[in-house]
Amino acid sequence: MAVSSRFPSQPAARGLLRRTPQRILPVERTPRRLALVVTAVSGGPVPGGSPVPRRPPPPEDAATVAPTSVPSSAASAIDFLTLCHRLKTTKRKGWINHSIKGPESIADHMYRMALMALIAGDLPAVDRERCIKIAIVHDIAEAIVGDITPSDGIPKAEKSRREQAALDEMCQVLGGGPAADEIKELWEEYENNSSIEANLVKDFDKVEMILQALEYEKEHGKVLDEFFLSTAGKFQTEIGKSWAAEVNSRRKEGCGKQEPSSNFHGNVIVMGTVWPTRAWQV
Repeated sequence: MAVSSRFPSQPAARGLLRRTPQRILPVERTPRRLALVVTAVSGGPVPGGSPVPRRPPPPEDAATVAPTSVPSSAASAIDFLTLCHRLKTTKRKGWINHSIKGPESIADHMYRMALMALIAGDLPAVDRERCIKIAIVHDIAEAIVGDITPSDGIPKAEKSRREQAALDEMCQVLGGGPAADEIKELWEEYENNSSIEANLVKDFDKVEMILQALEYEKEHGKVLDEFFLSTAGKFQTEIGKSWAAEVNSRRKEGCGKQEPSSNFHGNVIVMGTVWPTRAWQV
């Protein structure tokens, strides 16, 4: 009796044998899952489907092929941007001629014009993004030719020729391609005033100039009437006319300047100084 008490009865032993496969099943399924994953990755046949294509290995010379095209385009971009640095350091000559200390640069002028295009709001049939681009590039050739003003005595056609040649040179530095072509197209569009976007940016150019003149009048106590006279009646768009009127209104209210008078030669006399009536630009 003592011996039989140490061993389980026959039914209990059968119950133990029935539970054994359930404990082994997870161990048996694991190799099958691993085999399926390995088969799929290796490109072998997958049960119930087609073989998974093997990912082609990278070419042996991939490390040397990729960088070859990068340096040339990167070098051209940096050369172009280095040339454009002159736009940041070249001061606008109109202000220099009036002895303004620390005057704005060409880049300063173009940047605020781009901001004008950005905040102008939605205008019918006007591509705002294109206006911003035109504003950014419209004086870009001045990085080479400098800021040519009427006081330099250079005819408009010659000024345009010099700037066109400078633009072509800058685009060659950039290495040509779509970006260079776009810069040329935008510049020529502005130069020829051939679109509603160019009309608008031309107005922004004048508005930015008289706004800067107003600011310098306040900062330096100078009279800069010629810049206001040269733009009067020359705005092409409603927003240009509206913004210019606002600048002129603030000038009259804040400065209390007397209205200019004309002498018998048709020149304008302001604060005792005679100014020709021909158009002046910065």
